[in-house]
Amino acid sequence: MSNPAAPASAPASPPATPGGTGTALRIGIAGIAATAVGGWISGAHIVATSWLVGISFWTAIAIGMLLLVLIHHIFDAMWSTVIRRQFEHALAAFKWLALLFLPLLLVTWFGHRDTIWPWMNPGHLMLPKGVTVGQDMVYAKKSGFLNLRALSIATAAFFAVWVWLSARLRKASFTQDSDGDRKWTLQSRVTAGFGLPLVALTLTFAAVYWIKSLEYHWFSTMYGVWYFANCMRGAYSFGVLIMVWLLNRGDYRGIIHEDTWHSIGKMMLAFTVFWGYISFSQYFLIWNADVPEETFWYNLREYGDWKWVGMVLVFGHFLLPFLALLSYRYKVTPRIIRRIALWILGVIFIDLCWNILPAVKDGVGNPLPFFSLGLLWAVTSAVGIGGICIWAYLRSFTTTKLIPIRDPRIGECLTHHE
Repeated sequence: MSNPAAPASAPASPPATPGGTGTALRIGIAGIAATAVGGWISGAHIVATSWLVGISFWTAIAIGMLLLVLIHHIFDAMWSTVIRRQFEHALAAFKWLALLFLPLLLVTWFGHRDTIWPWMNPGHLMLPKGVTVGQDMVYAKKSGFLNLRALSIATAAFFAVWVWLSARLRKASFTQDSDGDRKWTLQSRVTAGFGLPLVALTLTFAAVYWIKSLEYHWFSTMYGVWYFANCMRGAYSFGVLIMVWLLNRGDYRGIIHEDTWHSIGKMMLAFTVFWGYISFSQYFLIWNADVPEETFWYNLREYGDWKWVGMVLVFGHFLLPFLALLSYRYKVTPRIIRRIALWILGVIFIDLCWNILPAVKDGVGNPLPFFSLGLLWAVTSAVGIGGICIWAYLRSFTTTKLIPIRDPRIGECLTHHE
């Protein structure tokens, strides 16, 4: 059965071509080139680890948007129908993220095996223990999981799942604009049913393989959930930036209203609390147990200026956004919630730096300072990869309607009031 007609207030044609598509691509190429040049200045180890920060940051945002689309369908949500289309456009970035992750695998396959992950090279000297990876009993127990072939196959599988699910969701949504058939809504609901556990598993293993294994002696059963929290916060925050941009362009006027802003603001608040709960619980359990095999990870991040980065996360990643998002006025005022969203995206980036960059150590096993060239290359990586992701979004933006005009719940969404 077809959905007979779109609501009268819904746009009937694709939105106007946005400016900045070429600019985003040029910024992306410039950021990538600057990071590549950094390899000649700082060495492959520092630059490759910084690149991991950038790719993890934008992949987290893309995964979060994929999860939001899946959650929308599994709960048959109403209020998020008008903003779902922008998340679907953003999913076009996954194939480019897969391509941009490829240099990390290539430098590992064809360069020094321990350029990024020390366990890739059995002869890598583990400081301050003074033993090699090949002599390490902890690695011996994990070697079936931590090896180059397993990492490469797993990474290919992660991106294959994300690209495939994104393609199914985009095709169903975009095709429904043309024929109005409700079967596409049902298909997306089925996709969400098996897609949610698939994404949960893949994002967890991706966080463990890519980030946690940088210091493979460390144990944490909460690490995947920490990455999930950043995925969701990043997706909502970037979604707010898109919404404000479309509102200022005039596309979203009369489509989103105060209750829409309030709904997304409440979700941002919820995941701020969730991130704080997960991060505190992980720290508290490790501190309380006081097991050297676990506490060393936090000890590294209390060395030098890294302890102040930790304080930035406590107050900037949790307390300040939490207090700001308690305010109804802040949540429903576009210019204010945009500032909050930008702040959250900034501290997510710092959080990833805090988790990844201390893996780069000096000659005695201490992490390099936070304010070093590693941070610079992490910024250029994020700018470069972000430019490509935004370019992919803008390319997809004009291929279909601004909102899913023939979705069965679009009329209810456009008149949403709490």
